[in-house]
Amino acid sequence: MQQLAMSDTSAEKPHPSHHSTGAVQMRIRSVNSPHDRHSQSKSMILPENLKVIEPISCHRRNHSQHNLTLPEFISPLEQTVIKEGYLLKAKIADGGKKLRKNWTSSWLVLTGQKIEFYKEPKQPAVANLKAGYKTEWVDLRGAHLEWAKEKSSKKNVFQITTLSGNEVLLQSDIEFVILEWFHAIKNAIEKLPKEKSKMSRNNEYKIMRSSSSELLSSFETDSKDPKPENRRSLIFRLNYSISDTTEINRVKSRLKKFITRRPSLRTLQEKGIIKDQLFGSHLHKVCERDGSTVPWFVRICINAVEKRGLDVDGIYRVSGNLATIQKLRFVVNQEEKLNLDDSQWEDIHVVTGALKMFFRELPEPLFPYCFFEQFVEVIKIQDYTNRVKAVRNLVQKLPRPNYDTMKILFQHLQKIAAKENMNLMTPQSLGIVFGPTLLRPEKETGSMAVYMMYQNQLVELMLSEYSKIFSSEKD
Repeated sequence: MQQLAMSDTSAEKPHPSHHSTGAVQMRIRSVNSPHDRHSQSKSMILPENLKVIEPISCHRRNHSQHNLTLPEFISPLEQTVIKEGYLLKAKIADGGKKLRKNWTSSWLVLTGQKIEFYKEPKQPAVANLKAGYKTEWVDLRGAHLEWAKEKSSKKNVFQITTLSGNEVLLQSDIEFVILEWFHAIKNAIEKLPKEKSKMSRNNEYKIMRSSSSELLSSFETDSKDPKPENRRSLIFRLNYSISDTTEINRVKSRLKKFITRRPSLRTLQEKGIIKDQLFGSHLHKVCERDGSTVPWFVRICINAVEKRGLDVDGIYRVSGNLATIQKLRFVVNQEEKLNLDDSQWEDIHVVTGALKMFFRELPEPLFPYCFFEQFVEVIKIQDYTNRVKAVRNLVQKLPRPNYDTMKILFQHLQKIAAKENMNLMTPQSLGIVFGPTLLRPEKETGSMAVYMMYQNQLVELMLSEYSKIFSSEKD
């Protein structure tokens, strides 16, 4: 027993001749003891030019199931340093997930298969042994290299995209420095063997969002090309096959087929899936949908104002809360039941604001564009009687939805003007409010200020002479 203990002690003492700068001492458990397979240990000194490999589990079942063996040496391609130096680095994607761009100065070490990043120049083997320190690196096998001017406002920027979906930007203000790095990395990538089984071994290339996955599935299902690259993810194909004209044309063709299979807007409207909205629709279409010559929304707004707004100071002149008006508009466009007596519409200025918005958003105003110049000319007539007759004749020529809606609206505004002593809204005030809304040219010109004067005068005249202009009696 004493002899065995002495042998254990001597085995643990490292040989003094093996000490050297940068040497790494490791202990590997012995498996030769007849008493206890893990009771003995011996020392091993690794040469300074070798990198320490990641530890592999010693569990016997793991070894038998996965047939893993501990390699004695790292490949020369892995340990050979091709180039090193400082560059600015920004990682913008990790496994396909976009990251916030953050530039940092890094010391790059380019080997045959990867690029390692450090904060300062150091021995990679020693750095890896520090507790809690993880070396950041990118695998160059199957990586794609390209200039990326559009990815940053900085100059001399290129991007490395790995098979696993990582994207790294590298930059230097010195042009020849960045060119040397670009060509060095490019040459290293070209010398590496192509990895064709990477996709089958990993799930790193799946698109995580369901909508993108469904679109990708349709691409892969329709594919008739049995080449392995057709099984790659859509992101990979777009990144790495961009120079392949055949691939681009094939993707375009499938996108075109996908778009043409979608139902047209008319089909969706005929099936009732998409309906025309009240606000922003042509007056005649709104009336056709309502089965009337006057939109139902105009009628209920007028009824609400006449019920509780005729005496309100500044009716139609005072603006209502815009957010509430937009809410009312949304309810109407969604064809929800509208009750203007509800407490949320108790502010009558919200109702008047919505009514004015309806007329303002008509694609063609209540006075059609083709009548604009004619109304401007008749309002210039000096003789008042002839002016009223001319306006009446033009109004009688309007399309039926325009005429009937105009008649109801001006009848309502006449009631507003009749109580001007209480609401302070004279025909002139109402003309200023409704003139530009109901009558406007199709194209704005430099004489808009002059036109505005005629617009106001026309509304004021039609309110003052309502009974004559909208009379059904023939001259």
